[in-house]
Amino acid sequence: MTNKDLADLIFPNITLTIEDLEKKYPKRDLKEGAMVTRFAPSPTGFLHTGSLFTSLVSYRFAKQSGGVFYIRLEDTDTKREIEGSGAELVKQLNVFGVTPDEGYISDTEEKGSYGPYKQSNRALIYNTVIKHLIEIGRAYPCFATPEELVKLREEQTARKEIPGYYGKYAIYRDYPIDEAYARIKNGDSYIIRFKSMGDHNNKVSFHDEIRGDLELTENDQDIVILKGDGLPTYHFAHLCDDHFMHTTVVTRGEEWLPSLPIHLELFDTLGFERPRYAHFPVIMKVDNGVRRKLSKRKDNEAAVEFFLKSGYPKYGFIEYLLTIANSNYEQWRDENKDKSYNDFMLSFDKMSLDGALFDLEKVESISKDRMAYRKASVLADEVLEWANQYEPEFAAKISANKEFFTSILNIEREKENPRKDYAKYSDIYPIISFMYNDVYDSLDKTNPDLSVKVGKKDQKNVPANVVVEFLNKYLESYNVDVTEEEWFENMKKIAEGMKFTSDRKEYKDNPDSYYGQVGDAAGFIRIALAGRKNTPNIYFVQKILGKDEVARRINETIAILSK
Repeated sequence: MTNKDLADLIFPNITLTIEDLEKKYPKRDLKEGAMVTRFAPSPTGFLHTGSLFTSLVSYRFAKQSGGVFYIRLEDTDTKREIEGSGAELVKQLNVFGVTPDEGYISDTEEKGSYGPYKQSNRALIYNTVIKHLIEIGRAYPCFATPEELVKLREEQTARKEIPGYYGKYAIYRDYPIDEAYARIKNGDSYIIRFKSMGDHNNKVSFHDEIRGDLELTENDQDIVILKGDGLPTYHFAHLCDDHFMHTTVVTRGEEWLPSLPIHLELFDTLGFERPRYAHFPVIMKVDNGVRRKLSKRKDNEAAVEFFLKSGYPKYGFIEYLLTIANSNYEQWRDENKDKSYNDFMLSFDKMSLDGALFDLEKVESISKDRMAYRKASVLADEVLEWANQYEPEFAAKISANKEFFTSILNIEREKENPRKDYAKYSDIYPIISFMYNDVYDSLDKTNPDLSVKVGKKDQKNVPANVVVEFLNKYLESYNVDVTEEEWFENMKKIAEGMKFTSDRKEYKDNPDSYYGQVGDAAGFIRIALAGRKNTPNIYFVQKILGKDEVARRINETIAILSK
């Protein structure tokens, strides 16, 4: 009885050879230096921010080198799989412009010549390679029961030895072929293990694209490569997939570094060319003074869906991730304000070796800056697309009069230093909602903002009759068909004629001689028109609302104050 007899018994229907697979999946015809990278998610939940980071960087390296970026769905963990999550992951990646050249698109769609791109559909490939490993004596059936494995662990713990299935603890490693054959024929349960030739006293050397030349302890574990359910483990599937899909650079999180000796031994055993590896830093968060990984369970910002629902612009979020990816990105952006982030050339040399701390405030700062420089018409389209999905009432208002909405967005926008009011789409409506008549009319006119006070420290009350007189005089001379400077001078003239000063020092020295400063008087107009003290530039607000609506709102305020 030979290893080949055992292999034929286990895989009687496998007639292909590794040579056949090499012919079916030939090397890609790409230019020198072109990278083939991939994103290989498991369909077990939402798209993690760390996964978006990894896939974005992998995609950019492929694109800038003239290579290929593909998606492979690693769906061999059937117990944790969430139906539909694979397609949702791809959909969310597309939102951020991370669109695969080939690979898994959905459970019913894929594209490319190196598939199938779902691991659950690649059994023929895995079984062909495993059969070969059994034939050459580098894989074997293991009949160890759960009780036997527990006993092994207890013995290793008692002896303070490295845990695992290796060496003398690999109890079925040298099991007689005849006995294994007979047990399989008898229907006994088994799994397939890889027979390692490593020694944990030795080191294996390799080069990481980010971390440079490294040494790790050599693998000596006889890992499981085919589970009892007939599905391969990650370690083995990744070997076959990256080889036959011709991945040139495996990009993944640094948590996979300890597993690398296993993967290298598998590649070397089969005579497959090793891909290059780049292990990215894990995205961290400070929690009560302690650094930890961004957690799906604890942190809203761990889910990409959080940013989509909140309305963070994809370009702002992408640029934030690029600041994590390369230390020189921000300098490049400062020197290339008019360029697309796609023009930036990523470099492995500029990637951090330490976990980057996730900074939501920085996400908002970058997003606020990028949104400020968008054309109002472009931003209006973006907001409407977002609102249609997440805020339908807001979307209805935009759609009812998109020109009106666009004019609001354009307040102090198209100039050298535009206003930076919004960090995300969801910020916009709370700030500008008063512009819509139905919202203004529903305001509680007894709101504290409508109690007219001035000054930041003393909160001096201004008599209601003074405010009424000011608003009446303002309406009498109302004119916004002039420049903003001319409008302000006219308003200031009215205010100064009513004991409001434009001289801050004078007001500070003689506060009892004035009702307030000119800015306080302008605040009366703001409160009358918006029901609050903070609004976009009130001059442009009036131009957009129109003279009749401005008069209606101010007169309503006058009526309230006159009671």
